[in-house]
Amino acid sequence: MDKRVLIAALSLAAATAFGAHAQTGAIVVSKSPGAATAAQTLRVTATITAIDAKTREVTLKGPQGTEVTIEAGPRVKNFAQMKVGDLVNVEYVEALSLELKKGTGQAVGRTTQTGHGGAAAGKMPAGIHGRTVTVVADVIGVDPQTRTITLRGPERTVDLRVPDPEQFKLVAKGDQVEATYSEALAVNVERVKGAATKK
Repeated sequence: MDKRVLIAALSLAAATAFGAHAQTGAIVVSKSPGAATAAQTLRVTATITAIDAKTREVTLKGPQGTEVTIEAGPRVKNFAQMKVGDLVNVEYVEALSLELKKGTGQAVGRTTQTGHGGAAAGKMPAGIHGRTVTVVADVIGVDPQTRTITLRGPERTVDLRVPDPEQFKLVAKGDQVEATYSEALAVNVERVKGAATKK
């Protein structure tokens, strides 16, 4: 299965049609001196209500009855394994971590890493896709009055307010901040016992 096609379509469907009614895990926040991390999980389960084999369109019905039709392009393998009544499970996880770097002198820049995997031939469609973006920025200004630091990254300069006064005290002009954003999307199709088998 080409996860980029199927997962992109399903994640868009989940976000637009089912997002308001998704089961959402609690936001997890942790911090230590000079570091903080926040993460959240979004889970959606939809039912396949129609499949058009000629156009490769799949209609999904969300938990509140909202329906959306997506196209699973020709690069999606195992398309024929999907049946009306099957469940499509989408799980999306994202996390952001910030870490203060003192005296490291790293090059300001941005790096991106991706990874993916899919179901074996003949199995029910499934896939996972992940991406991690890391940005290193210089602290070029510190404003104690507003507890704001100015960061110059590889593409732009931004002001970032630090609400925690203890964390703010640790930051000085000339330091660096490393921000890492990670996201992962997993999709799998499950056969429901006794579900209809028509396409």
